Amino acid sequence: MENENLNKKNEYSGHSPAAQPPYRLGELKLEAPENWAAGAPAVMHSIQQLVRDASTLRGGRALFSMNQFDGFDCPSCAWPDPDHDRSPIAEYCESGAKALAEEATSKKIGADFFRENSVYDLSKMTDYQISQLGRICEPVYLPEGGTHYQPISWDNAFAKIAEKLNGLDSPDEAMFYTSGRTSNEATWVYQLFGREFGTNNFPDCSNMCHETSGYALTRCIGFGKGSVKLEDFYESDLIIIMGQNPGTNSPRMLSALTKGKKNGAKIMAINPLPEAGLMGFRDPQKPLALITKPFELSDLYLPVKINGDMALLKALQLLLLEEEEKNPGKIIDHPFITEKTAGFEALTEELKRYDLGFLAEECGVPGEKLREAAQMIATNKKIIICWGMGITQQHNGVDMIYNIVNLLLMKGSIGIRGGGVCPVRGHSNVQGNRTLLVNHKPTDEQLDALEKFYGFKPPREGGYDVVKAIKAMHDGKVKFMFCMGGNLLSAAPDTTYTADAMRKLEMSVMVSTKLNRGHLIHGKEALILPVISRSEKDIVNGELQHISTENSMGVVEWSRGVLEPISENLINEIHVACRMAKAVLGDRSVIDWDRFMNSYDAIRDDVSQCIPGFENYNERVVQKGGFYLPNNPRDGKFSSEHVPGKAAFNITPVPDNSLADDEYLMATTRTHDQFNTVVYGLDDRYRGIFNERRIVMMNEKDIEKAGLKEGEKVDLFNYDDGIERIAPLFIVVKYAIPQKSTMTYFPETNVLVSINNVVDGANMPASKYVRIKIKKHDPEIYQKIGEHIAAATGTAQQ
Repeated sequence: MENENLNKKNEYSGHSPAAQPPYRLGELKLEAPENWAAGAPAVMHSIQQLVRDASTLRGGRALFSMNQFDGFDCPSCAWPDPDHDRSPIAEYCESGAKALAEEATSKKIGADFFRENSVYDLSKMTDYQISQLGRICEPVYLPEGGTHYQPISWDNAFAKIAEKLNGLDSPDEAMFYTSGRTSNEATWVYQLFGREFGTNNFPDCSNMCHETSGYALTRCIGFGKGSVKLEDFYESDLIIIMGQNPGTNSPRMLSALTKGKKNGAKIMAINPLPEAGLMGFRDPQKPLALITKPFELSDLYLPVKINGDMALLKALQLLLLEEEEKNPGKIIDHPFITEKTAGFEALTEELKRYDLGFLAEECGVPGEKLREAAQMIATNKKIIICWGMGITQQHNGVDMIYNIVNLLLMKGSIGIRGGGVCPVRGHSNVQGNRTLLVNHKPTDEQLDALEKFYGFKPPREGGYDVVKAIKAMHDGKVKFMFCMGGNLLSAAPDTTYTADAMRKLEMSVMVSTKLNRGHLIHGKEALILPVISRSEKDIVNGELQHISTENSMGVVEWSRGVLEPISENLINEIHVACRMAKAVLGDRSVIDWDRFMNSYDAIRDDVSQCIPGFENYNERVVQKGGFYLPNNPRDGKFSSEHVPGKAAFNITPVPDNSLADDEYLMATTRTHDQFNTVVYGLDDRYRGIFNERRIVMMNEKDIEKAGLKEGEKVDLFNYDDGIERIAPLFIVVKYAIPQKSTMTYFPETNVLVSINNVVDGANMPASKYVRIKIKKHDPEIYQKIGEHIAAATGTAQQ
């Protein structure tokens, strides 16, 4: 192992500095990228995952209940299920099957495992190896200075949490992080405890993926969610997909795109990489599709430069104005603009100052392709624009979403059937978490509702988001961290900085189903609290309970597990939050936590009294298909930050993306064998990259100009803030990507993303816009990295 010496701080301190996967290289294998997704290979790989995770019987049985009306919600992405005609055979995708295989595994780790494996030993494993260890079967505790996690009873675990929280000088010295897989019911009691305890420090995974969408949409149309339903994809004239890879990140979206195209829709793909899921699809639910020619999806693909989206969007708006001048009243919806928007005249004047040639150069797309794209928009009305983190994780992502909305408002395409905005959320209930008040900046109206209903005074000052929370940990302002799921260390930017911040905590508590690297970088004391998974039965007082989630389209639907829990020593997330509340708050709490623990109906009853749109929650959630939450833009009702009652056009600048000769723009992405930070395998099948994750995708001309060769080892550098950040030992891979743009996988290159490289306004990491330098690999680089770690942690490396 090339970096073993870097992993070893004092083995007996319990503080291994291995915050990143070991710097190892496998035998890289390259093949031609695929030009279609899903089909028989997806089915085969789903079965292989079940076998490998020792979950063939448990997981195979559960697959037939996943995303069914009487089953459980997929623990992977948040793409909605059809309101009708769900397939009884395969209402899931390869990503969902992999996620289920991991949580339905029969492999277990408990007291014996932790007794035999120190934190240091575990840190030497790769993220993939860690993920394959199995389900955690009992709560464990790492004492200060300890080297091994050790068993602890649930009562003692909550007692330690209570002692630590009640010993803080201020409630704001604690933070409560949430992963998108947390149910609505667990979310409600979790935030309720935190607010009665006295803090709004609720950083969550939205702060790292779609905070940009909510921030921008709230300010320009008055609502921070998408405006479309799944059925709108079937009725659309044109579907535009920007900065998103549906074949890997939300594969069931391909079925909706296919149905829409068969009904007459055109599909435009805008992305630096020609992803397989944007090009073609073989539906695994249809046997004939497995052997026939793939269904072609994209009618037009625009290979935009990294951060060239702004110039591209402005070019399309400018070309629409030109078409309107040629065909007055036939291209732009002036009645809609007059009645429902503000700022169009100012936008028109601003756009006319741009030259199409300049915009084409800035976005990297030839002028004739831009005209072709503009023509598709000009001749259609029912337009949906979808986007993912390729938009939201740019430093000017808010401005780019403003321009997406500009384009749709010009056409009058929001608030109509078949048209609207569609931010494609990642995790399965990340949207529900925010709806149920896991929010570091709740509104006065939301806090008023809590105060009126429960009778305590919630804190009014805004709390920490993820970036601010990490900085506060680093500065010693946050001393206690509780994570309801997720892997904050690997999801967060600036890995060395984040790891150092986490080590400064007095206590870190992780609620988890499986082990991850975040358990190995911890506070002075650490707890791991294992819970039942979504696919497992949740029985309380002899009765099978159900929970609920909200999908990307704002549908709330019930979910009920079907498997026996992997261990008798697991509890559910709701009980974790309630038992913590009881231990910490004791008699000073005004809330009856036992009532929530005894019946989840009681939680939903309270939500129905506090959150608009959840009226008759218990009755409506068990109806077939659940219920939609209110959505004003979907109904053609708008508001904006400065003009109440109207949507706003916004004027934004085109960024200066000029680079030095030896500089490149890097965006991080995930492989097809990965969901968020969870690594299922080492292959990126659709891109033709196998058995290795430490790669950098480069344009062939850039490789030649840099004096490199495909397959050559390189080191990657970032110099933001005057700090040298290094990601060593990567392999150059030639790929169809615009010049001066590069792509790498996360979390391996999160170390290059400065904690201060954030999205303007939304303050989330700009992981899709990182300036890097690429140099031939230097074996002596590890000495320099050791010096960096020593500087960050204040320790000498052994």
